[in-house]
Amino acid sequence: MFPLRDDNPTRHRPYVTVGLIGVCILAFLWQNAQPHYEEIVWYFGLIPSQLLGTGPFIPGAANPLVTVFTSMFLHGGWMHLGGNMLFLWIFGNNIEDSSGHLKFLVFYLLCGVGAALAQVASAPTSEIPMIGASGAVSGVLGAYLLLFPRARVSTLVFLGIFVTIIRLRAWLLLGVWFGGQALQAALTPPGSPGVAFVAHVGGFVAGMVLIGAFKRRGVPWFADGGPRSEEARKRPIDIRFRRSPKGSDSPWRPGPWG
Repeated sequence: MFPLRDDNPTRHRPYVTVGLIGVCILAFLWQNAQPHYEEIVWYFGLIPSQLLGTGPFIPGAANPLVTVFTSMFLHGGWMHLGGNMLFLWIFGNNIEDSSGHLKFLVFYLLCGVGAALAQVASAPTSEIPMIGASGAVSGVLGAYLLLFPRARVSTLVFLGIFVTIIRLRAWLLLGVWFGGQALQAALTPPGSPGVAFVAHVGGFVAGMVLIGAFKRRGVPWFADGGPRSEEARKRPIDIRFRRSPKGSDSPWRPGPWG
């Protein structure tokens, strides 16, 4: 399942959400403009053993504490970047609207820290760098689940050769997503290269725990998501079928993409 948009209008412009997306895009363009792409990942990615002071010294690498934050803005490919930024745009603008610009920025960064700490705790001796905004974005999803569980989300669903667009409740979409991440985290050996599922789980839980302290006073829990959601419930489910494209030309890079 792949979310496309939500029926959840906002009252304020999401300046921070747009800014975070812009910074991530610029960071990715800068990454790919460097002659030695891999070195950027090693210098600015989060390496658990480096953070704990047990790993070998890496000349030129940023301070391990700094990499907790720099790693959130690096990505392993266009698909990695695009997926994270799409999720951030769909769900982040509502959380920013519910908390305020500055508080949302702090909330987002703290969720990223929570995701990083979860990854470090699961594999403290790992020497594989972790990069990506997924941990922080997962925190946004956790907050959205508590604030707007009944909002409708237009979701792309693949059924064999067909592509279907269905409006789903946020609690169903995010619940299935989190369950899948938790299952993968349980089945994946700690410190394995690939997707950092533990970071996703840690960020999601951090978002659920922190949002109560960051949301505006008067913002309710478990809301429907706004007037459009009320109208959407009266309309039939919008389903469209398209043939899915064969193959993919997107590059794959090993590593714990957060």
